[in-house]
Amino acid sequence: MAQPRDYITMQALSRIEYKLDMIMAHLGIPQSAPPEEPWLAQVRSEIRSGRKIQAIKLYREHTGLGLKEAKDAVDGMSTGY
Repeated sequence: MAQPRDYITMQALSRIEYKLDMIMAHLGIPQSAPPEEPWLAQVRSEIRSGRKIQAIKLYREHTGLGLKEAKDAVDGMSTGY
């Protein structure tokens, strides 16, 4: 189990990555696709199946982001489906 300090660091890093992704998208900078984590594939599967709320829950569980940030991320992911 991760220590509380590690969890806080992971949350902060997730928020920074999310914001950087949004900035890059706004500027039209293409992103290279990193290897996909298994949980992220599950989030995408939930989106494709129309279970957006479950996708948001999974995203929050694995990233530690708040509801709005997770919803925004899932909304962004769902535009490709």
